[in-house]
Amino acid sequence: MTISHAPPGPTDLSAAPEKGPAPGSRTPPALEPIVRASVRRARLRSVPRWVRRTVGPLLLLALWQVFSATGVLHPDVLASPGTIARAGGDLIADGTLPAAMGVSLQRVAVGLVLGGVVGTALALVSGLSRLGEDLVDATVQMLRTVPWVGLIPLFIIWLGIGEAPKVALIALGVAFHLYLNVYAGIRGVDVQLIEAGESLGLNRWGLVRHVVLPGALPGAMTGLRYSLATAWLALVFGESINADAGIGFLMNQAREFFRTDVIVVCLVVYAFLGLTADVIVRTLERLLLQWRPTFTGQ
Repeated sequence: MTISHAPPGPTDLSAAPEKGPAPGSRTPPALEPIVRASVRRARLRSVPRWVRRTVGPLLLLALWQVFSATGVLHPDVLASPGTIARAGGDLIADGTLPAAMGVSLQRVAVGLVLGGVVGTALALVSGLSRLGEDLVDATVQMLRTVPWVGLIPLFIIWLGIGEAPKVALIALGVAFHLYLNVYAGIRGVDVQLIEAGESLGLNRWGLVRHVVLPGALPGAMTGLRYSLATAWLALVFGESINADAGIGFLMNQAREFFRTDVIVVCLVVYAFLGLTADVIVRTLERLLLQWRPTFTGQ
């Protein structure tokens, strides 16, 4: 019997059966590229900041509309955004809302100027002089603890029910905030800067002008922001004193007729005016405090 030995031919690998994973073995997980946190932050920063800041309000508005459309929020409790928008458009079209905004802005402006002058002047007297501090600070601190809203009855008795008590209430709230922050800013100036100014030959007025006042400016700007917020709050209370014009007057009328849409329109106007005033002050801060580098977040 003859046995032939054929030479082995080339092995066909494609025809060879694939070997699967051995029984009991685990398939290794797919590897994903690692994205560093700095790269993720850079991607988020590439989105315009105004877009990021409007995400929250837009989501809240969308939920509000959904709840109103599904009946979760009854119109007598809170009107829908669409109804409020129509009410605001009607108030703007007939001139009611612009006229009310003009009256309220005038009251805030007058009260802000009067309170700002009084508060800043008292802070300068108390902050720049020990004698002035002894004469002024204790009295201001005592009056500051009195709830200024509780003074409305006295203002009505003293000043009547016209514009004077409304403006006085705004001025009082503004004066306290400016006094506290300007006084703290003056007393927070580094004493080494004062000594450096004296070594350069600056007299007392020169120290106040070139060292103390610039050093107190950050505190003054912070006090101005608080004062503006207080001014709008005081306006709400002030316009409840027998007002015949202004945003508060519109709110009182809407309350009597259960017009929640008009009430919300007035609240939105208050918020818009307050936000606008805050943006103006923050712009002034960037312009006046360019010499002070600050941390702006990461």
